[in-house]
Amino acid sequence: MIRAKNFQSGMFMLRQIEFSLFDFELHSKLYQGEEIQNLLDSIREQTALIKPPSYNKFQNGFSHIFSGGYSAGYYSYKWAEVLSADAYYAIVDEGVFGSDLAKAYKEIVLAKGGSQSMQELFVEMMGRECDSKNLLRLSGIE
Repeated sequence: MIRAKNFQSGMFMLRQIEFSLFDFELHSKLYQGEEIQNLLDSIREQTALIKPPSYNKFQNGFSHIFSGGYSAGYYSYKWAEVLSADAYYAIVDEGVFGSDLAKAYKEIVLAKGGSQSMQELFVEMMGRECDSKNLLRLSGIE
């Protein structure tokens, strides 16, 4: 089951990075006409292992970054995964039952909700900056 969960997790991660980079770059200046396709193609040169066919116009339907409220913030999907994987494994490695970190999660993150940035709450809870290696661990890419 774990192998099935992790199957192609690296490809999925690259796809999310492609979307995030496209979102950042697209919102950095005014792109018009073929510039948009050229931008996406250049990002895919860096990230995609399998290139979509030239007639694929994914960008025309990528509503997350316009009507979905994520303009230049699509990366937040991956950032949330980094934070949650790091906190998850810190608690699991400590021992779930009776975990001081689990209590801190309840008292710091859940209790304070959106009153502070998640970065600040994470540092307060963990006593350190986040470590992205646990996202790789969660995805089976160690």
